[in-house]
Amino acid sequence: MSSEHDSAGAPAGAEAPAEIPERWSAQRKTELVLRLLRGETLDAVARESQVPAHELEEWRRVFLDGGTQGLKKRVDADERELRRVQAKLGEVMMRLELAEGLLEKKGYGAELRKRAR
Repeated sequence: MSSEHDSAGAPAGAEAPAEIPERWSAQRKTELVLRLLRGETLDAVARESQVPAHELEEWRRVFLDGGTQGLKKRVDADERELRRVQAKLGEVMMRLELAEGLLEKKGYGAELRKRAR
């Protein structure tokens, strides 16, 4: 009785197992996590992708944490208005300092210091 095997040790004619990458791309991780979020069972996704369930759970947690952080970065209307006003105030202060410098050069420095009191 002879048994034929291919170079990987699998019986001849059997399908070769899918190549499992050592590193998974962010896109592929996202695809697997989205499958979990759409309701596929952890066991089914882990078995099909040959990724350990604990690793898929970690990817899901990181994905959801990242999404939460992205949502936190959005600023509300009040925060946007505050930033706009701060930028405008900075611009006005720079112009004021330039104008004071020019007036000092023209000889009005003493008068400016009197008014500043």
